Amino acid sequence: MEDLKKQQDDVSSKKEEVNGKINEKKSQIDQTISKQKDIQSQISEISTKLKDTETKIAEKTKEIDETTAKINKLKADIEELKKKIEERNELLKERARAIQEKGGSANYLDVLLGAESFGDFINRVTAVNTIVSADKKIMDEQKRDQDELEKKQAEVEKELGDLESSKANLESLKQDLDSQKAKKAELFKQLEAQQASLKVEKADLEQESNELSKMEHQLEGEIQAEQARLAELARQREIERKRQAEAEAAKRAAAQKQATSSSSGGSSSAPAAVAPSAPVSAGAWTAPASGTITTNFGWDTLNGKQRFHYGTDIAARGSVPISAAADGYVIKSHYSSSYGNVVYITHSINGQMYTTVYAHMSSSLVSQGQAVNKGDQIGYMGNTGYSFGQHLHFELYRGSWSASHSNAVNPRQYINF
Repeated sequence: MEDLKKQQDDVSSKKEEVNGKINEKKSQIDQTISKQKDIQSQISEISTKLKDTETKIAEKTKEIDETTAKINKLKADIEELKKKIEERNELLKERARAIQEKGGSANYLDVLLGAESFGDFINRVTAVNTIVSADKKIMDEQKRDQDELEKKQAEVEKELGDLESSKANLESLKQDLDSQKAKKAELFKQLEAQQASLKVEKADLEQESNELSKMEHQLEGEIQAEQARLAELARQREIERKRQAEAEAAKRAAAQKQATSSSSGGSSSAPAAVAPSAPVSAGAWTAPASGTITTNFGWDTLNGKQRFHYGTDIAARGSVPISAAADGYVIKSHYSSSYGNVVYITHSINGQMYTTVYAHMSSSLVSQGQAVNKGDQIGYMGNTGYSFGQHLHFELYRGSWSASHSNAVNPRQYINF
């Protein structure tokens, strides 16, 4: 029983360790999935920026094409304007030569003085003014066209430069976004590979956990079989004890009959024997300890909360011995975080299996597989495990002990405390 229990504890411990790793892998998978979602969100955001940037690049390209077309048209206009300027320059040169050859403004005076009448003079003055105004107009147009040409050239060159600079910035931004997107895609790919690897590891751990569960179940079956074997030993021991008791009773009856027949008469009586005081009760059961009952079997309140108490608590001060409540075999003796130092004993009484539990002891004096008689000391009352003062927590089960306490019975049905 001790070896089986140790194997079961080892398997349970290994299973808990594996289940802890499974939970860890699950947590890592969840974190990886969360990172993947975050990366997908970032990639989506970058894709949106890329699309917006590509749209802006297309718009700038269109504006550049339109501006280039304007420049080409302007170039044609400039060529046309250059021709006009050249023609005006030739005309001004011709006039300048004519004025130089004919004496400049003196010729205009000759024209005016050569008038035959006042009306002719007025006509000649008007004609001269027209010629002078025409020359001035040509010169003004020449200057204005040159200024306009220079202005248009500067504006178009600046506009084209701004557009090309903006397009270059957008293309640089697009290149940066493409690089970011590629890096995020590579990271997402790595996370997918990591997730796949974690899933494989988790599956392997789950398979190991399942195998450990099978081993645990198998060991539990072997432990139950061992407990049944011990219970059968207790049953056989009970039968043997009854047979011996019947034989001793018959022997005492025969001896008493012989003593009565050999008596010579008269009334004589043997002095009454004084029975030694002992804590062990008559019958199959006896109280496991002396002390005060502090909590009975059934509903009660602990730390302000309602709970069902599956045993009977006996409290006392000092060094208080704990006894086996009936004949049987120890099926388990160990330390539990809840029960503290605890002993489990299996009994067979009138063909029925029972299990008793003795919890919170300061120490245990018995080991697994050991046979005990009713009233044998198995330990001392204590305050170990989940306990709030020195006492014995005593449980009685009709059948085997179960963690659900489904077959726990009130000890007062069998024991007079």
